[in-house]
Amino acid sequence: MRTTSYNSPAFVSRLGQRALVVGLIGLAACGAGFFLDKEQFFRSYLVAFVFWIGIALGSLGLMMVQYLTGGAWGLVTRRIFEAASRTIFPIGLVLFVPVVLGMQSIYRWTDTAAVAADPILKHKEGYLNMPFFLTRTVGYFLIWGLLSFFLSRWSKEHDATGDVRLRQRMSALSGPGVLIFGLTVTFAAFDWVMSIDPHWYSTIYGLLMIAGQAISAMAFAIIMTMNLARHEPMSHVYRPTHFHDLGKLLLAMVMLWAYFSFSQLLIIWSANLPEEIPWYLRRFSGGYMWVGVTLVVLHFALPFALLLSRDLKRNARRLAVVATLMVIMRVVDLVWLVGPEFKDGHVGGAWMYVAAPIGLGGIWVWWFTRELADRPLLP
Repeated sequence: MRTTSYNSPAFVSRLGQRALVVGLIGLAACGAGFFLDKEQFFRSYLVAFVFWIGIALGSLGLMMVQYLTGGAWGLVTRRIFEAASRTIFPIGLVLFVPVVLGMQSIYRWTDTAAVAADPILKHKEGYLNMPFFLTRTVGYFLIWGLLSFFLSRWSKEHDATGDVRLRQRMSALSGPGVLIFGLTVTFAAFDWVMSIDPHWYSTIYGLLMIAGQAISAMAFAIIMTMNLARHEPMSHVYRPTHFHDLGKLLLAMVMLWAYFSFSQLLIIWSANLPEEIPWYLRRFSGGYMWVGVTLVVLHFALPFALLLSRDLKRNARRLAVVATLMVIMRVVDLVWLVGPEFKDGHVGGAWMYVAAPIGLGGIWVWWFTRELADRPLLP
C-alpha cells in the first residue's frame, strides 16, 4: 500500500503564480512593441509560439516513445510530459490566434497581388491559402489533443485501477501515434515556419524541427525534475541514475539535431542551386552570421563536450545548467530560422525576440503548473 503522498509541493503553485506575473509583464512589453513595430511584433510572437508549443509537442512525442520502449527515465518524468502535452489543446490553439491575426505580416503568400505576380506562388496557391492553412492547423491541434487526451486519461485510470490492459492500450496507441505525430509536426513545420519563404523548401525540415522539439522538451523536463528533487516528496525518488539517463538522452538529441542541420547545409551548399542557396546566404551575412556561429558553439559544440562527462550527467544542478543553456539556444535557433526572412537579413527588433518568449512562456508555464498539480507526481 502506498503510504507517501506524491502530490505536487507548494513550490509548483508558487512557480505558476510567479510565471503568470512575469508573463503579463512580458506581454505588456510586447503590447508596447505592437504599437512601435506591428510587423516585428507578429514575427517575434511566431518565434515564441513555435518555441513553447515545441516543448508541449516534444513532451507528447517523448511520452509515446517511453510507452513503446520503457525505462525508468520515463517513469519519473511521465507526469511532466503529460502535463506539458495537455497544454497543446485547447490553450495551445488559443495562443495561435495572434499568429492568425498577423498572417499578412508574416507570410507573403497571403498577399493576393504578390501571388498573382509570382508564378511560383501561383503554382502553390492550392496549398498555400488561408482557408486551407487554417483548416490544417485546426486538424493538427485536434490530432495532438486527442493523442494527449487518451494517453493522459488512460494513465489516470491505470493509477486508480492498476489494470494492465490500460498499459497495453497506451502502448498500442503510441505505435501509430508516433507516426501520426511525425507527419503532423512535419507539415506544421512546413506551414508555420518554412512557408515564410515560399520559394524555398527542404525535405528534412520537419525532422529538424522534431529534433529541436525533443531537445526543448527534454531540457525542460530536466530543469523541472531538478527543482522537484529539491522538495518533498520527490527528493527521495530521484537518483543520480535518473539524471544520468536524462543527460544521455539529451546528448543523443543534441547530436541528432546537429546531424540534421549539417546534412541540410551540406546538401544545399554543395548543390548551389539558385532556388535554394539564397536561404543560407541570408543567414551567412549581417548580424545573423554571428547568430549562426553562436548556434554552432553553444547549441552543439559546448553542450556536446559537457554532456560527455558522466559526473556532470549524474549531478542534477550541473545538468540543469546545461539544460537551461539548451532552452535558450532553442529560442536563438528559431530566431535564426525566422528573422533573416525580414528586414533584409539584419537583426531588428531584437528586444521583442526576448520579450515575446518571456511573455508567452509565463502564460504557458502557469497553465503547465496547473496541469502538473492536478495529479500525483509519481505514477
